[in-house]
Amino acid sequence: MSNLDTLKDMGQAITSALENEMHGYDVAFDELTLDARADKIVTILTYLRDEANYKFVQLTDICAVDYPERSRRFDVVYHLLSLKHNIRLRIKVQADDEVPVPSVVQVYPVANWYEREVWDMYGVMFDGHPDLRRLLTDYGFQGHPQRKDFPLTGYVELRYSEEERRVVYEPVKLQQEFRDFDFMSPWEGAKYILPQDEKADEKAGKEGQGS
Repeated sequence: MSNLDTLKDMGQAITSALENEMHGYDVAFDELTLDARADKIVTILTYLRDEANYKFVQLTDICAVDYPERSRRFDVVYHLLSLKHNIRLRIKVQADDEVPVPSVVQVYPVANWYEREVWDMYGVMFDGHPDLRRLLTDYGFQGHPQRKDFPLTGYVELRYSEEERRVVYEPVKLQQEFRDFDFMSPWEGAKYILPQDEKADEKAGKEGQGS
């Protein structure tokens, strides 16, 4: 049996055993992805960890993806590894920034930091998490920087003030407006004189007249 057939059989078996908890499954690029209900994620992960046919005993990562156009804009994605069968599995649930997703720390203690990172970067809350606070940004940080509507420049900047002899926060101040870049073919060359390049253009003109 090929690896593709094995993954399809596993997806069918899991969705049949957890028909009330799952929406479906998909196999792409030799990877199995389960589409699950967010409110049933603890039941699903417990089953996949303990069931002898699977033994997904290792949670390798929890991450998120932002789709701002959707009503439930986030996908929270769990990555599992079965050491017994040497198979990886992905589980996706949909979430928003209002209804918490159940924490899975009780199933995989390593989820503690993973869920904190997702909360910090995207603002997805995890109900039952023992210590849901920021992990990568500063304690006073406002917003969630990996949301697609978060500005690339951020809202505030942090620097050390020599006058006050402490770290201070200030609104972001851009020294110049964003420029519109001309992404023309590099083989054609620019049709305008670049800043600081006026003398070079004059020199080229004089050399052309001399010839």
